[in-house]
Amino acid sequence: MNICVVGLQWGDEGKGKVVDILAERSDVVVRYGGGSNAGHTVVIGDSRFALHLLPSGSIRQDVTCVIANAVVLDPEVLIGEIDGLAERGISLDGRFFISENAHVVLDYHKWEDQLREEALGKRKIGTTIRGIGPCYADKVGRSYAVRVGDFRDPDALKDKLRVILAYKNKLFSALYQAEPMDAEAIFEKCRSYAPRLVPFTTDTTELLHTAIGQGKSVLFEGAQGSLLDLDHGTFPFVTSSNSSSLGLPSGCGVPARMVDKYIGVIKAYTTRVGAGPFPTEQDNEVGDFIREAGNEYGTTTGRPRRCGWFDGVAAAYGVKIGSIDALVLLHLDTLTGLEELKVCRAYEIDGQEKTFFPANIDRLARAKPIYETLPGWDDDLTGISSFDDLPAHARDYVRRIEEIVGKPVEMVGVGPKRSQTIVRA
Repeated sequence: MNICVVGLQWGDEGKGKVVDILAERSDVVVRYGGGSNAGHTVVIGDSRFALHLLPSGSIRQDVTCVIANAVVLDPEVLIGEIDGLAERGISLDGRFFISENAHVVLDYHKWEDQLREEALGKRKIGTTIRGIGPCYADKVGRSYAVRVGDFRDPDALKDKLRVILAYKNKLFSALYQAEPMDAEAIFEKCRSYAPRLVPFTTDTTELLHTAIGQGKSVLFEGAQGSLLDLDHGTFPFVTSSNSSSLGLPSGCGVPARMVDKYIGVIKAYTTRVGAGPFPTEQDNEVGDFIREAGNEYGTTTGRPRRCGWFDGVAAAYGVKIGSIDALVLLHLDTLTGLEELKVCRAYEIDGQEKTFFPANIDRLARAKPIYETLPGWDDDLTGISSFDDLPAHARDYVRRIEEIVGKPVEMVGVGPKRSQTIVRA
């Protein structure tokens, strides 16, 4: 079975844990989009792995891992992750492949990202300053793009970087009065990256079609969340790629019909990082409680996440655009101790009740959540391994989310570890 795992909210849903669990029954795990602005966390026993580019399945030694075409790859970050796993006894030799067509994030992308955000002032988008947006912009522009396959020919790459930096430096000087960057220094960095990355480089589209043709099980891993999708999210407060399952076919060259099951990951509440409308946000003691109980701080940036009640309208939208078959609900244990819980089942917008999420931020900013109130629980859930053993109010909460979102919850997370996952029959 080929499976796609995607987040249905504004990211940080816990996809890394889900992919790690499902990777046990998969032959290949594919990261099909995004860049090092994504943070996927896997907890095994007392060990915690924070990954930004490597697929979450890389922790399992018998799984082949692929970074596909639409990923924008920061060589420094990736090499650091490869070395970090090696130091912990996990080797990627012979089982890790990078698309030769993946675009490369270099220092001038990060510098451009920072300059642009600073210039926007109060209107800034709130990027991670990882150079992701500028790299995708160069990809679309084509003329000034660098891909992983370019590392195979140092002389041609050196000439290309000379042209690119001549253009970028004029841009930086004219728009931001910034000092020029040194093309030679950036080339030397690339030359040091090449021997580390080129051996992993291949045509990953051919690799994936060969694997599927051989009957192997492929697990596709989304980055960020569906509400951050460039075309279908809360633009402009989105990421620079198609982070919903809609990005899978273009991201790795595998048609959507070849995927047997789409799994959507949600939290038992809602979080968001950075600016943008957030109808169910609780900028109060409830939000503070959720943030501390759930350790809601960014894996990539460490920034505190905005926290609020579960938004069923938003999650149902992710289900609809992503053709989701089943749900994984995580962080149920985080809500322990709250006397009452609220779930948003609809919005009121301009006096009308709406159950379809308005991705247009002007309408979303006017949305007032229509809540249902459910009783909470005080029981510690972290040691529970059966759904029937959960407190009655916790079971009712999960079932009500299923009804609002319209899909079954097949797994429930009651802690960060692999073992703290309840699989429903």
